[in-house]
Amino acid sequence: MGTDPFGTAPLRAALLAAWSDSPTRFREDANAEEDLVLGGYAETWFVELAQNAADAARAAGVPGRLHLTAVAGELRVANTGAPLDADGVAALASLRASAKRDDPGAAGRFGVGFAAVLPVSDAPRLAIAPGTGVQFSAADTAAAVRELPGPAAELTRRGGHVPVLRLVWPVEPDEPGPPAGYATEVRLPVRPGLDPADLLERARAAAPDLLLALPDLAEVVLAPPAGEPTVLRREEVDGITIVGDRRFRVVRSSVTTEPGAAVEERYRRERGVCWALPVDVLGEPAPLGPDSGEVLHAPTAAVERLGLPARLIADLPLDPDRRRVRTGPTADAVLAAAAAAYLDLVRAVAPERRLDLVPAPGFPLSELDGRLRAAVVDALAEGAWLPAATPGAPSETADLVPRRAEWLDLPGAPDLPALLAAADPAFGRLAAVEPRQSVALGELGVGRVGAAGLAERLHGVEREPRWWCGLYAALEPAVETVPGLTEELRALPVPLLDGRLVAGPPSVLLPGSGLDTGTRAVAELALPGLHVADPDAVHPLLERLGATATDPGALLDHPALREAVDRSLDDADAGLDTAPLAEAVLGLLAVTVAPGFGALALPDAEGLPSRADELMLPDAAVRPLFDAEAPIGVLDPAWAARIPREALVASGVLDGFAVVVDDEPTGPDHDLHDEDLWWDEGAEPTRVTGVRDLDLVADDAWPAALALLAGRPETRAAVLEPGGYTGWWLARNALLGGHEPGHWRLPGAERLAGLYDPVPAGLDERLLAAIGVRAELAVGTTDEAADLLDRLADGGRTVDAALAADAHAVLAAAVAEGAVDVDALDLPDRVRSLAGTVVSVDAAVVLDAPWAAAVLPAHDLIVGGEPHALAEILDLPLASDVVAGEVVGDGRPVRWSALPEVVVACRTAGLPVPVGELWLHDTLEVDLSRPGRGRRSVPTWIDAAGRVHAADAVRALLTLAGRVGEDG
Repeated sequence: MGTDPFGTAPLRAALLAAWSDSPTRFREDANAEEDLVLGGYAETWFVELAQNAADAARAAGVPGRLHLTAVAGELRVANTGAPLDADGVAALASLRASAKRDDPGAAGRFGVGFAAVLPVSDAPRLAIAPGTGVQFSAADTAAAVRELPGPAAELTRRGGHVPVLRLVWPVEPDEPGPPAGYATEVRLPVRPGLDPADLLERARAAAPDLLLALPDLAEVVLAPPAGEPTVLRREEVDGITIVGDRRFRVVRSSVTTEPGAAVEERYRRERGVCWALPVDVLGEPAPLGPDSGEVLHAPTAAVERLGLPARLIADLPLDPDRRRVRTGPTADAVLAAAAAAYLDLVRAVAPERRLDLVPAPGFPLSELDGRLRAAVVDALAEGAWLPAATPGAPSETADLVPRRAEWLDLPGAPDLPALLAAADPAFGRLAAVEPRQSVALGELGVGRVGAAGLAERLHGVEREPRWWCGLYAALEPAVETVPGLTEELRALPVPLLDGRLVAGPPSVLLPGSGLDTGTRAVAELALPGLHVADPDAVHPLLERLGATATDPGALLDHPALREAVDRSLDDADAGLDTAPLAEAVLGLLAVTVAPGFGALALPDAEGLPSRADELMLPDAAVRPLFDAEAPIGVLDPAWAARIPREALVASGVLDGFAVVVDDEPTGPDHDLHDEDLWWDEGAEPTRVTGVRDLDLVADDAWPAALALLAGRPETRAAVLEPGGYTGWWLARNALLGGHEPGHWRLPGAERLAGLYDPVPAGLDERLLAAIGVRAELAVGTTDEAADLLDRLADGGRTVDAALAADAHAVLAAAVAEGAVDVDALDLPDRVRSLAGTVVSVDAAVVLDAPWAAAVLPAHDLIVGGEPHALAEILDLPLASDVVAGEVVGDGRPVRWSALPEVVVACRTAGLPVPVGELWLHDTLEVDLSRPGRGRRSVPTWIDAAGRVHAADAVRALLTLAGRVGEDG
C-alpha cells in the first residue's frame, strides 16, 4: 500500500470494530449495498459518475468534462473540477451520508450513487495524482471479514458476498494519476463477461441526455482503444441548445419552496425547472410523442413516465433510490412552476407551431404525468398565447386567451380566418390556427365554428370579385380535408361577368386569366344554362365544386353552346339572326381548334345559310380539284375576308382536304365515301382517321390532289396510317395515268420491272406505297391474281426465270391462304415458263419433282411456290403426273453422312445432313415410260420406293433439299 492521505486506515478500523461487535451490522451493511445494486442504482453507473463529475465541476467553478476510455480490461472515467478529498472518501465509504448536502445545486445528494459502479466492477479505484487515491476491493474486504469470527460466519452464509464500498484502502504507490487536464479518474476493472468497449458504447448513447440534464457538465469524450475519440459537447447557438446531433429549445425557471421534510434537504429551498423541447436543424419544434418513452429528469432520468411534448428537468424531491418523486408541498410548488414555465416555452416558439405543444389528452402514463398534464393545460387555457386571425403583423397583443377564442373547423385552410376577420367584425375572435389539433383546441376550451355556419354567413357578404377569389383560395385546401365540405359549399356565391351573383358553382363557366373576345362574346349571348364567371373571381376551387373551366376549348365543348350550334341552321331558316353565335364560335376557334362545328350556320356566296362543312373558302386549295358538279358551296367572301382563315377552317369550311378523327368508333358513320366497305373488308378499327370528300375530286385532278394530300401533315399522316381508310380508298379510286395505283410499281422497285411499269406521278415513294403503288409482288384478291396472270402471259414483257418463279410463288400462296377464288378466274391460255418464255398451257407442267427437270425442257416447266396450289390456279398438270421411269441398275447404298462432299455442302448451305442412304451410280440412267419412251442419262432420280439415286451426290442433295410433295 502507498501513503494514506485520506485517512482510510481509521475508517477501516472503526468499521471492522463495529462489524466485530455486531455481526448484524455487517449483515445490514451488506444487505443495504445489495439493495442499491439491485434496485434504483442498477445499470446507472454512467449516470452516477456523470452527476459526480457535474458536482465536482460546480464545486470548482469550472466547466465539467468527462473522459472515458478502456485500458487493459478496465473502464476509466476521468472528470474535471474539485478532486476527491477526505470528506468525499468518507462519504464513498459510508451509507446515505453525502458530502454535498450543503450545495443546493448538487445533482447527487444521498451519498449512495457510487454504488452504481458495482455491477461493472468489484474493485473500483479513484486516482487524483500518481500514487494518490483510494480503492475498494471485494476480495480484500472478504479477507478482512474472515478475520472477524462473527462476520466471518455471516460471510460464509452469504456465499462470500461482501459490501464492497464500506472498506476503503489507499491505492498502490505506482498507481498512475488521471489524464492531463482532469482532476479525478475512476478506474473499474470490469467483471468477467463484460466488454469495456460495449460499456463505452452504452455511455456514448446516454451522453447527450446527461449533457442536457446536467448544466454543470459541458463535455463528454469517449476514447475507444482503437479509432478516433468521440467528443460530445453542449453548445448554445441562437437560443438553441445543441448536444451532439440533437437540438433543443430550453426554457429555465426557478421557485423558492418551503424547507423540505428530510433533514439533509432543509436548506435546499431554491428549486430549478427546465423544459427542453426537441427542435430540428432549422430550429423548428419536433415535439416528443406520448409514446416516446420519456421520463422525468431530476436532473437525471427517474422512472416517472411523462407524455408531454417537451422534456422536464426539474429539481423535484426524490425517494432515496432516485426513482420516484416524493409528494408534498415542495413537489407541488415545483410542478406549479413547471406549468408556468411551460407557458413561456409555448410563447417562445413561432405562433403557427404553438398548438403542437399542447399536451395530447389521454390516459396518464403515471400519477406525476397526470398532475403535470392537468397543470400545464390549465396554464395554457388561461394564458394569452393563441395567435389571433386579425390582419396585421403578429404581436403579443394579438394573442388570444383560448377559453375566450373560437376556431374555424376547416382543416387545411390556414389563411381563411384572417380573410374572414378582415371582411366581417363578427369573425374578430377567430384564432389563426389550423384544425389539425382539434382535440387540443377542445381541451383548451376554444369555441368551434363549423362549415355550415360559415357558409350561411357568407351569403350576406358583398365584396368585389377579387375578394371572392381570395376566399376560394383560402377554402380550397379544406375541400380536400373536410369530408362532405364539397356538398356544403355547392351553394357558394359566384360573381358573374355581367355583374350578378349566382348561387352555386355547378352552373358556372370559368374563363382563363386572359379573357379573349370569343369568350366574352359567348358570355354576352345569354344562352340558357351558360353562366360565365367574372375572371377576377376565378379560382380552381370553383371547378372542384362543379364549375366548368372555359378556356376556349372547354367552352366550345359546353352542351349549351353545342346545342345552339346544332340548331343554328334551323334558327337561320326560321329568320333568327345567328351571326352573333357564328362570330362568337369563330372567335373561340381562332384561338383553339375543336372538332364538331360543321353544323354552324354560315352564309354562302349568295347570302343563304349553309352548314360550315358544306362550304369552302373562295380561294380554297381544293376548289380547282373538285368536280364542277360537286355538292359544296362557297363561303360569303365578306366573311372570308373578315374572319381568320384558321377559325373558318376549324369550323369545317374547306381549304384543303378535311380529316375526320374518331378515337372510339362504333361503326361506319363518319360520312366517308365507301366507309362501310372498308369496315367490311378488314378487322373492326379501333380508331378512324379519314380524309373526307375524296370522291369529289375530278378524274384529271388526281396528281394535284395527291400532291396536296402529301403536302399537309394531317392529310399526309392519314394517308400513311397503316390499314387506314384513306390509303385504302385511294388505292381503289385514285387515278394515276388513267389507272389505279396498283397498276404501277415504285421507281425503286426494279425487281418488278418485267411485270410492272414505273408510276408516272412525281411523289415520294412512301406515300405512293401507302396508296397501293407496288413495292413488291403481292396478291390479295382474285382481281389482283387475274391481273398478275395476264402480265405473266404477256409476251411483250421480258420476265426472267427468277421473277416468274417469285410471281408464281405469290399466286400459289394466295390460293393456299384462300385469298383467291380460283373458280372465278378467267385463266389465260399462255403461261410464263422457267426459261422466261411464254408457252401454251397445253405444253406446260408444274414442276413438283425437281429431279424430273432433267428429262423435261425448261420452256415447258412452271415453277414457284407450293406446286399443288400453283397447279390449281393455272389448271396445269404436275410433273410427277407426267413423268415416269425406272432406274437402270441398283447402285450402291452409301449413308449421306459418309460422303465428305455432302457434309461440306450442307455446312456451306446451312442445311442438316440428310438421314438415311443414297444409292450412288457411276452413270445414272433411267428408262422413261412417259412422256415418251427411251433411256435418259440423269444426274439424280427418286424412284417409286422413295430411294434417292445419283451419279452426283451434291446434285442429289440439292434435289432432295428442294423436294416438294408428300413431305410438305
